[in-house]
Amino acid sequence: MSYRREHRASKGALFDEYDGLEEGGLKASSSYSSGIDEHDNDKAIDGLKERAVFLKRLTGDIHEEVESHNRLLDRMGNSMDASRGVMSGTMDRFKMVFEKKSNRRICTLVGSFVVSFFVLYYLIRVLMRG
Repeated sequence: MSYRREHRASKGALFDEYDGLEEGGLKASSSYSSGIDEHDNDKAIDGLKERAVFLKRLTGDIHEEVESHNRLLDRMGNSMDASRGVMSGTMDRFKMVFEKKSNRRICTLVGSFVVSFFVLYYLIRVLMRG
């Protein structure tokens, strides 16, 4: 409850100088204070203009970055589609090779030679170090 009273009191203190407006009259202010107010307003407007220009430039940069990323992703997608086509063609060729039993035996023989080559390479490498 005391918070509400303090809030009302501070709100009233903020708007004390505007009481004359509610009563229908305007308070006269000196030309010096209005000159300062105009100067402060001009500074504030200039600051807002600078911020607006900065934000406009920043949003333009973000837009360019997003566009470049979208182009990159499109290129990557196209490359993936092309590699998918190549892989499916390779798998079709393997299926044709493995359909015949003699081709399967040849592939098994070639595979065993490759595996034995890597095993021998590894053993020789280990023996040379040790």
